[in-house]
Amino acid sequence: MEATGTDEVEKLKSKFMSAWHNMKYSWVLKTKTYFSRNSAVFLLGKCYHFKSDELSELSPDGSCLDIVNKVISGNVEEFRKDFISRIWLTYREDFPQIKESALTTDCGWGCTLRTGQMLLAQGLVLHFLGRAWTWPGALNIENSDSESWTSHTVKKLTASFEASLTGEREPKVLSNDHKEALERDCDNSEMRDEVYHRKIISWFGDFPPASFGLHQLIEYGKKSGKTAGDWYGPAVVAHILRKAVEEARDPELQGITIYVAQDCTVYSLDVVDRQCSSMGCETADMKAVIILVPVRLGGEKTNMDYLEFVKGILSLEYCVGIIGGKPKQSYYFAGFQDDSLIYMDPHYCQSFVDVSIKDFPLESFHCPSPKKMSFKNMDPSCTIGFYCRNMQDFERISEEITRMLKSSSKEKYPLFTFVKGHSRDYDFASSPLHEENDLFSEDEKKRLKRFSTEEFVLL
Repeated sequence: MEATGTDEVEKLKSKFMSAWHNMKYSWVLKTKTYFSRNSAVFLLGKCYHFKSDELSELSPDGSCLDIVNKVISGNVEEFRKDFISRIWLTYREDFPQIKESALTTDCGWGCTLRTGQMLLAQGLVLHFLGRAWTWPGALNIENSDSESWTSHTVKKLTASFEASLTGEREPKVLSNDHKEALERDCDNSEMRDEVYHRKIISWFGDFPPASFGLHQLIEYGKKSGKTAGDWYGPAVVAHILRKAVEEARDPELQGITIYVAQDCTVYSLDVVDRQCSSMGCETADMKAVIILVPVRLGGEKTNMDYLEFVKGILSLEYCVGIIGGKPKQSYYFAGFQDDSLIYMDPHYCQSFVDVSIKDFPLESFHCPSPKKMSFKNMDPSCTIGFYCRNMQDFERISEEITRMLKSSSKEKYPLFTFVKGHSRDYDFASSPLHEENDLFSEDEKKRLKRFSTEEFVLL
C-alpha cells in the first residue's frame, strides 16, 4: 500500500515537472524573428538574398561576394529549407534515466551539450551528405514563426524568383530511357540520403547506446569532473565531443575524428596525426577531421572588433558552426545577417523520441524558426568548428583562415593561429592505445578545470 502511494506521488511529481518544463521552455519557438529583404543572409557558407531583383546586380564588389564567393540564392523558401534541414537538438524529458543520477531530463542544464551535439551533427552531415543536401520534408514542418515570413512576401518573392528563371533556358525533352535512368538514380540517391539522415540523428538519441547521445556525453564528462546536472562550457564540450568520436564503435564513424586546438593554436602535424589511422598511412586511410577551436572574443564582454572575423567564419562552407551563446544561455550559431547572428536554440523542452524504432518521427529534430541576436550580446566564450575531408582541405582551410585572421586582427596577436609542427605538450590521448578507465590525461584535466572556471553559467 505504501509503495502504491509512493508511486502515485512520483507520477504526480513527474506530471508537474513536465507541465513546468513545457511552460518554462515553450517560449523559444513563439518569439518572432524578422529578416531584412535588403541585406544578404549567410547560413554556414551559403549566401541568400531575399530581394530577388538584386540578384543580377551582385558582383565582386557586392556584399555577398565581398565575404566569400559562394552560392547565391534569391528564394526565401530555399533559405528556410536549408535552415530547417540542419539538425536541431534540444532539451528532452522522459528519456531513460541517466546512470548514477535520478535525472530523466536535461532541462535547465544540458543546453551547451545540445549545442555541441548540433555542431557535431553538422560535421557529420557534411561528411556523409555534403553541404548541398537538404531534407525533402523540411518545408512540411509548420512554421510557428509565420509572422516573420508573411505569406504575401513569400508569394511575391517566389513569383519574382521563378519569373527571373523563365526564358533563361528552354525545357529539355528527355527520352523515356533517359527519364527512367534519371528516376532510378534519383530514387537511389534519395534513399541513401534518407538512410544517413536517420542514422546521423540516431547517433544523438537520448538513450545509453547512442554514440553521441546525452548519456554517453555525460559519461565522458565525468572524466573531467563533470556530472549530470552540472553546467558545461563550450571548451569542455569540445573535449567531450572529441572523446565521444574517438570511442565511437560504429564502423561508419571510423572515417572521421576530432582535433581540439590547444591554447588557441592549431598544430598542423597534430592534425595530420589525427587524420592518419596508422603510422605512414596512405591517402586512402586518411580520416576526415573536425577542428574545434575554443576561443574568447574579449574579456568580460565580446569585443566588437571580432564581428567581421566571426561573420567571415560563418561564410565558409566548411564551417560547422559555433558553440556559444549569451550569458546564461547557450546557442548554436550557424549564420548571420548584418550585425545579427542566426542561431538554433536548444532551450525548448520536447518529449523523448525512441530513435531505435524504424521510421521514427523526424520533425522534432528540425527547427522551424530561425532566431537572431545582436553580436554585441554574444558571450565571449565560444568554440568554433571546421570540417576537413582530407589533408588538402586542411592546407587550404589553414591558409584561407590565416589570411582572414590577419586581415581582421587590429591587435598584435590574432584570435588563434595555425602553426606548423607538433605541439610541445603532446596530447597522449590521440594515440589509439590508452587506458579505457582514464580517457583524459592529467594535462587535459588541468586545462578542462581551467576552462570550467572561465566559462559562463548556463541555465
